[in-house]
Amino acid sequence: MRWKLTERSGPRVKRSTFDDLTGALDALEARGRELADSAPGTAVDLKVRRFEPEQQVIARLEVSGPERFVPSVRAGVDVHGDGSVEAFRGRVRRQMLDPRDGESPYAALRRALAS
Repeated sequence: MRWKLTERSGPRVKRSTFDDLTGALDALEARGRELADSAPGTAVDLKVRRFEPEQQVIARLEVSGPERFVPSVRAGVDVHGDGSVEAFRGRVRRQMLDPRDGESPYAALRRALAS
């Protein structure tokens, strides 16, 4: 059984495979923190509408598996332009995961996948 980590950052898509969920989540957290630290933090003005950094998703990291063709688990994090991170579960019907007191979005993701 293999777990897949998909990173979408701008026009680039990078995929990695892992033998266990823990390894995939560790890689997701490390890459998510790296992307959040390098977030540009600038607004985008399209003349018709202005997008503030907290409204922009600059990267999406998604873990799926363990099945190959139709994964039973799909979850990940969105990294916003201001460096904030938001965890989610699902793909088409996305359920945002609310961290508990003192919990990071990565810990909320691990908690949701452990249950």
